[in-house]
Amino acid sequence: MATTTPHVTYALPKRRNPFLAFCIAQPLGATGLLVIVVMAFAGIFCATVAPYDPLSIDFGAMLNGPSRAHLFGTDAFGRDIFSRVIYGARTALAIGFCASFTGCSLGAIVGVASAYFGGKVDLVVQRFVDIMLAFPIIVLALVVVSILGKRPVFGIDVNLIAAIALPMIPNVSRIVRSAALSIRNLPYVDAARALGFSHRRIIFRHMVPNIAAPYLIMFTAYVGQAILLEASLSFLGLGVTEPTAAWGLMLSGNASDFYREAPWMILAPGLAISAAVFSFNLFGDSLRDWFDPKFKI
Repeated sequence: MATTTPHVTYALPKRRNPFLAFCIAQPLGATGLLVIVVMAFAGIFCATVAPYDPLSIDFGAMLNGPSRAHLFGTDAFGRDIFSRVIYGARTALAIGFCASFTGCSLGAIVGVASAYFGGKVDLVVQRFVDIMLAFPIIVLALVVVSILGKRPVFGIDVNLIAAIALPMIPNVSRIVRSAALSIRNLPYVDAARALGFSHRRIIFRHMVPNIAAPYLIMFTAYVGQAILLEASLSFLGLGVTEPTAAWGLMLSGNASDFYREAPWMILAPGLAISAAVFSFNLFGDSLRDWFDPKFKI
């Protein structure tokens, strides 16, 4: 008598949502991302979120402390500081993202090209990178913005973005080069060379996509650094100028004259800068740990 074996079906385990998995594994990074999202929302919809016009002057409300009417108080011109902080988020994030994207993208291209060609090309590029790394980032930015001057396009100073992005290129290129050196000798790159593909196609279609993880980590981390650098340049008078609302600009001028009578003029933009930079650093560090295979269970 023949016996029949019962048919057993096995259910495949459900894949966890990557975003949810990241939030559970990296709670600090998720907190930083939440702060970034809130700042981005406030910056994008600043005209709706801000209770006052950031340029509206009210001499009858000069140096008023925090209250229901003005959550963060007013400055020496009677302007609402809370509204200026919200509009300053748009300025900081716009310059930060543009500068970080420009600097990291150019640095990634330089690093991949240097690793791919090797030899004398790599030697010359890396010596030039070493020269640029010898100067502090703030010094390079000051030199560039002093030489180029100001060139606003659609309300954003293009030369300021270039001054902030330029110091990022050598740091990013050095990190990307180390990752690209291990990719250069992989079989699929050798196969692309054997098929006669151009250097540009091999670099952009076969090597650049494989450094996406370190690129994303550096891009996120450098947004915070770009925001801090923009605030420093604006504080020194070489960045954003009046009457544009910017966090670094709010710390200079009248704020330094009334820091005893009206400390809220300094505390509000200072806390905004600290929160933005700290959030981007937390998110960037969490991304690095998330993509690092040593942290995978």
